[in-house]
Amino acid sequence: MNKNHLPIMTIAEVAEYLPKVSRASVYKLAQRGKIPCQKVGRHWRFHRQAIDEMLRSPKPLAEHAPDTEASLQDIARDRAG
Repeated sequence: MNKNHLPIMTIAEVAEYLPKVSRASVYKLAQRGKIPCQKVGRHWRFHRQAIDEMLRSPKPLAEHAPDTEASLQDIARDRAG
């Protein structure tokens, strides 16, 4: 199965899935509750479907977390081609 189609992702997989967002930024977003995720023990887990829904949201990521360089709309536009 292609890693980009796994239903549950790690921080590293989310950072790979969202190419303009670093692992550190994904971690910060998770800690601040700005990205849909759950903590399992010491590890963060992300549902790919929730991330995809977030990408379709009209709100820019910078509005949620100003220290992040890319907006969700930019990421979605890049993914679309």
